[in-house]
Amino acid sequence: MKKYKRTLLMLGIVSLVFILSACSNKPITNQSTGIWDGLIVLNFSRAIIWLANLFGGSYGVGIIVFTIIIRVILLPLMIFQTRSMRKTQEVQPQLKALQKKYSSKDRETMAKLQSEQQKLYSEAGINPVMGCLPALVQLPIIWALYQAIWRTAVLRSGTFLWLQLGHKDPYFILPILAALATFASSWLTTKSAPETNSMNMMMVVGMPVVVFFTALNVASSLSLYWTVSYIFQVGQTLLIQNPWKIQAERDEKEREKSKHDRAVKKAVRRAKQSKRK
Repeated sequence: MKKYKRTLLMLGIVSLVFILSACSNKPITNQSTGIWDGLIVLNFSRAIIWLANLFGGSYGVGIIVFTIIIRVILLPLMIFQTRSMRKTQEVQPQLKALQKKYSSKDRETMAKLQSEQQKLYSEAGINPVMGCLPALVQLPIIWALYQAIWRTAVLRSGTFLWLQLGHKDPYFILPILAALATFASSWLTTKSAPETNSMNMMMVVGMPVVVFFTALNVASSLSLYWTVSYIFQVGQTLLIQNPWKIQAERDEKEREKSKHDRAVKKAVRRAKQSKRK
């Protein structure tokens, strides 16, 4: 546990450095300096502009293509995180049983609960710290992409389809699409869980509402980024966390378990009958 605490502390410090370094609102230009502005955000901005020029000077297409590239690069981390999350979901019933068994708040019982939880995690091949690591790696990258769009004047001054990228979507199409994609992604993720609770359902309903009203009040260049990102996330979820496939696998395991239990009971009955003879 001490090793985990040290690791978490280091990750917290690194995350704090990124958050503090990302607080600037100054426009990104070729004169931007520093690790965050001059190295990361500026090069993200240049990459988007280069892609836009590659596609006939369309900054909207540049934003779309670069967002997809970033999401594809992050896909291995997402697969790792999803597998870790799925393992954690599968042991939730056992965790709840342990919490019920060791429900007392005295030090000895809580220590026993912690020990049993660690044993369960170990048997299931779950490392809680490593499960959080991909998310921590992704956050600064996604935030850098967000800032490259938000803080680069030229990316907010162009046009794309019906959009003025520096202004809000006048027809609310992107906010609606972003909200629908967020709902679909959250719903698919929740559907793959063996159990649902009120907190999960609040996320399924609440996140799309937050995304919708936020997208209503920002430049359409950012709404475009969110919409593409969430649509990609829906496809990603169907690819690596398909809830129907996961449920079919669970059902198959239940059938195998039931078959095994019936075979054991049948063997026990036969053994008892043979003893009576």
